[in-house]
Amino acid sequence: MKHAPSAAPSDAIVFFGATGDLAYKQIFPALLGLVRDEGLAIPIIGVANAGWTLEQLKARAADSLRLHGLTDAAASERLLGLLRYVDGDYTDPATFTRLRQELGEAIRPLHYLAVPPSLFATVGEALAKSGAARGARLMIEKPFGHNRQSANRLNRVLSRLFPEENIFRIDHYLGKEPVQNILYTRFANSMFEPIWNRDHVRSIQITMAEAFGVQDRGKFYDETGAVRDVVQNHLLQVLAHLTMDPPTGEEHEAVRDQKAALLKAVRPLDPAHVVRGQYAGYQAISGVRPGSTTETFVAVKLQIDSWRWADVPIYIRAGKQLPVTATEVIVDFKRPPRETFGELVPSSSGHLRFRISPDVSIGMGVRVKQPGERMVGSDVEMLLTEQQAAHVLPYQRLLSDAMHGVGDMFGREDIVDAQWRVVEPILDDQTPLYIYEPGSWGPSETEQLIGVDGPWRNPTVASEAPDGTA
Repeated sequence: MKHAPSAAPSDAIVFFGATGDLAYKQIFPALLGLVRDEGLAIPIIGVANAGWTLEQLKARAADSLRLHGLTDAAASERLLGLLRYVDGDYTDPATFTRLRQELGEAIRPLHYLAVPPSLFATVGEALAKSGAARGARLMIEKPFGHNRQSANRLNRVLSRLFPEENIFRIDHYLGKEPVQNILYTRFANSMFEPIWNRDHVRSIQITMAEAFGVQDRGKFYDETGAVRDVVQNHLLQVLAHLTMDPPTGEEHEAVRDQKAALLKAVRPLDPAHVVRGQYAGYQAISGVRPGSTTETFVAVKLQIDSWRWADVPIYIRAGKQLPVTATEVIVDFKRPPRETFGELVPSSSGHLRFRISPDVSIGMGVRVKQPGERMVGSDVEMLLTEQQAAHVLPYQRLLSDAMHGVGDMFGREDIVDAQWRVVEPILDDQTPLYIYEPGSWGPSETEQLIGVDGPWRNPTVASEAPDGTA
């Protein structure tokens, strides 16, 4: 399996939304990592409509690095020296004329749109009219569209301006080491392939739990909700890594080809197999509409219409104000066709567990004999590996790949469309909304959803330190 053909790297980085929250929390630390680890030495041009100066942008960047404990003075100084700034309205052609001037001799810029989705087409069109899109790559934040129709409309606009191979749709979850580890563990160990199918797998659960609430993102979250925020993108990508067929051939698109094939086989969600919830107190948050029916929790049952996964129930749940902050995958295996020792063994006995956050681990649940004369056992979990979170930040990895034209960890047009196709039937209040108490595992109706395929496996963590990141 190969990466994209060798291509000249980008010779400038332009990031729109330079004064925003995402730049402060993610982009500045990622840029420092590129300067420190990869010797990045190209112009980095921030663009925003904030009335700032270059010195204010540099102060903001320096404050971000201090907040994240990034104390490499030499790398920080080099990063600040690379920064440029253009202040102006995104609808004003003069803003893009000044940007073209700041780019100087750069002919292969990477334009990163850390702006609201409503501005993607506006900025893309303005880049094209100013000549700044020629030879450029475009990196776009999620959400890509608000539904399938708007995503397709945006794709049509951007494909007129940039070739598909130069459009990089971010899902930062794909840059996380443990998500990549799911794919690697499956295909680097031959022991899993014979049992990774409907003959041996009883069910699959994916849980993304957050112990914190919406915090200061009330307006954004109320327009988005849990389905659009994490299910349509992050968690369907995790499902694809978990269930796709092995990449074939030597083509650099092999991984994304198999991922697309898998997601196209996922049956569109049935509203009867969805539970939406909203935690008590959500509507008191600033920016949330009175009487809002936006979900802060969702649980769904999925089916994959393929020979490998036919009739295997797949459950995904995600929510805020739950007991812990953790993301975990549980693959439950079927019991043997006959209980040799006559025990009443739980149907959920035997599993493989992938912990994605906050720590990284893989565990295997097995049944072992208890000491003594009787042939009775108990369920235990063997820890196969346990690692600290990777030092390379997801955004550092994604920026580096986009600069070099490597698209493996980005959403392709057909993949994004397939993900919207799955969730389209349940968008916009198609199902009832249940109120749940903060600190619980969501509405009690989720137990009815999973039924005999349960119980839900609730992640546990040694210590909780919610930081508001997903």
